[in-house]
Amino acid sequence: MVATDSRDGEAATQWAALAGVTAALAMFGAAQGLSYPLFTLLMQRQGMSPALIGLSAAMMPVGLILSASFVPAAVRRFGARNLAVGCSLAGAVCFLAIGYLQDWVAWFILRFLVGVVINPLYVLGEVWALSLAPPSRRGRVMGVFNALMGAGYAAGPLILITVGASGWPPFIAAIAGFALCALILRAVSSKLTGFEEDGQASGGLVGFARLAPALLLAVLVSAAVQQSTYALIPVFGTGYGLPEAKLAALVTALSAGNILLQIPLGLMAERFGGRAMIVFCALATAACALSLPVLITTPLVWPVLVVMGAVGYGVYTMALVELGSRFRGTALVAGNAAFALMWGAGGIVGPPGAGALMQAIGPLGVPAVIAGLDAVLIAFALYRSARRKNS
Repeated sequence: MVATDSRDGEAATQWAALAGVTAALAMFGAAQGLSYPLFTLLMQRQGMSPALIGLSAAMMPVGLILSASFVPAAVRRFGARNLAVGCSLAGAVCFLAIGYLQDWVAWFILRFLVGVVINPLYVLGEVWALSLAPPSRRGRVMGVFNALMGAGYAAGPLILITVGASGWPPFIAAIAGFALCALILRAVSSKLTGFEEDGQASGGLVGFARLAPALLLAVLVSAAVQQSTYALIPVFGTGYGLPEAKLAALVTALSAGNILLQIPLGLMAERFGGRAMIVFCALATAACALSLPVLITTPLVWPVLVVMGAVGYGVYTMALVELGSRFRGTALVAGNAAFALMWGAGGIVGPPGAGALMQAIGPLGVPAVIAGLDAVLIAFALYRSARRKNS
């Protein structure tokens, strides 16, 4: 009886810790979700081109890339709890500086620094979630995790619709999101694990890339699609004459898919496997993107954007499920750090590429880039699957 009670208490503690980590990252997600349409609208008002807006959006992913390989060492040096809380507070300071300066040149530097400080939050949160999730329920747990992250991202544009894009209110909202993230992580992260040494060689980022190249490509494509749509869907809508009041709502519709459909996608991953679901989500994302030019001025665009947001980010959710099922300990840490690096690389490929193509061929540049990237992922995933069967 004592042993049973002990196990039940330990399980309850793990679920409570997982809930706390998820809530903290949802607060951080709200701040991030607000920032994409906010910067786009502010830079449009200053007369910036789509290519320059996309380049500005890429500064955060550059910070993610350059800091990714240092995250495990930073955890060992400062401890996971201190690093997570410190990075949350640093994010709040960055948005304070962004609101104070109101200078698009300075924003390039500050958005780079935001990428550096949020990277440990991504890595720590995902390692903790994958480590705490029971293997038989990993799909649904990661579905809930990313659904609540999606709720945070969706809340960001809704906050922007409520407070507007002028003055201090949107920046205060972002600062509050990072501050709440710090407070919650401080309260729940004292006994969380996931970065323990297991005596196995992880091979680092390069070694992990040799083990799971298709997973890394899936992360890159998901990031490119996610960040291109978040940064440039308002510009896409402007090209079809949509009023400014609806532009932020387009981003909200994308985020709504993460709230409504990530859990069903996670359950499907438990049944069909993460690899198959990566291909399914990529196919569905490409189909939705190609339908946007036809549907953007019709009511049908809203359910299409909901599905597109779900399956576009679902590629990443499925890659996480597959990562957690295949790797443990130091290899899991190396994999999450590699995921963060590839997420940053996707942000560099996506928004500037889509922005430049938009400048060349008009609004069609966004769906063309999204469909093209997903086609590359599908082809490579099928190639890797065939190679495994023949080996």
